[in-house]
Amino acid sequence: IEIYFDSEKLEKMMNNLLANAFKFTPMGGVIEVRLLSVESTANFPEGAIEIQVKDNGVGVAVDKLEKIFDRFYQVDSSITREYEGTGIGLALVKELTELHYGEISVTSELGLGSCFTIRLPRGVAHLSPEEIVEELAIEKIDPNSLQNETETTVAINADKSNSKTETLLIVEDNADLRYYIRENLPKHYHILETSNGEEAFAIATNEIPDLIISDLMMPKMDGMQLCKKLKGNETTSHIPIILLTAKTSIETKIEGLETGADDYIAKPFDMKELQVRIHNLIEIRKNLQAKFARQITLHPKEIQVTSMDDRFLKNVMKVVETNLTESSFGVEVFAREVAMSQVQLYRKLTALTGYSPNDFIRHIRLQRAADLLKKRAGNVTEVAYQVGFNNLSYFAKCFKEKFGVSPKDFSGSEPLI
Repeated sequence: IEIYFDSEKLEKMMNNLLANAFKFTPMGGVIEVRLLSVESTANFPEGAIEIQVKDNGVGVAVDKLEKIFDRFYQVDSSITREYEGTGIGLALVKELTELHYGEISVTSELGLGSCFTIRLPRGVAHLSPEEIVEELAIEKIDPNSLQNETETTVAINADKSNSKTETLLIVEDNADLRYYIRENLPKHYHILETSNGEEAFAIATNEIPDLIISDLMMPKMDGMQLCKKLKGNETTSHIPIILLTAKTSIETKIEGLETGADDYIAKPFDMKELQVRIHNLIEIRKNLQAKFARQITLHPKEIQVTSMDDRFLKNVMKVVETNLTESSFGVEVFAREVAMSQVQLYRKLTALTGYSPNDFIRHIRLQRAADLLKKRAGNVTEVAYQVGFNNLSYFAKCFKEKFGVSPKDFSGSEPLI
């Protein structure tokens, strides 16, 4: 059968239809592909070809069929959730079919299977001259180059060595949608991804991402449960969370926000909107860091963060102040005292304050030194030892870098040595 078509786009259409059939057809099921010639009709004056992809899988309820080609739509029944939703694959097939001036339809019965039918017009009357390429290009395909795509729990699409890169975690059980979000985010982000809430919690506590984008409906642990667990954990409570869902009722939105979610976006959404929401939440966190860093005296209750983060800041302040006179007090002991790994402490403290653990300890030491010098609670040498500096030259250097003057000029006391 001769027909004008874009081979690359037709391959994508078939890949998505077959992937959808495989996804919703259990082991031992049957999938059929048929190619038929259709006579002239009102919609196709020169006739058409018909491609059918039929399976005897789980099927779709009749009342859900009208939305099945909507971008991001997922059939949230207990049967189909086991096999994931339809994602963006069918929406893409519809768009590519229409680019061919064709049409797509579906028939389905819950529990008995589905049949997707694509019709593409024959002839050239529907095409403009610039849409026609006269040369016939046949590509030979090496069967050994065809490999099944496998999902990975964590994927990286940016150079992690860039210290300015923010880390985002995408939690979505539909592989198509995860791919769509990942590929449309700016490349300077370091992307982590997973398909369920349980894995997401483990990744979040270990990697401490700068922001999490999570679907609401997922197996094992849904977005609500994940959000509540993350916001209730001291290690991850500061991380901004965006919930994505096809459920648009105000009750669901309020429930999501009450669990601690920082933003809530209904599907289908515009990718530009998601990008802006991500950027804004990260900027808000940076502004909190800047506000904290500008303060000469650190009082966590003055920082606009969640109560869990407030308790964390008070705890780290207490730990540092308790060990202030110990010159050997460093990151290893600091992490042990707050019951975190050194990596977790670094990422949590940096995310909240902009200070690394070492810088935070030094900041508190120097602030306490300034307070003691103002109160004339000792000479420069005595104060340096009181705040854990056993090297007077290093103390003077750090003090001048922070306050712009030497300890001597700051206090008006006698020379260092």
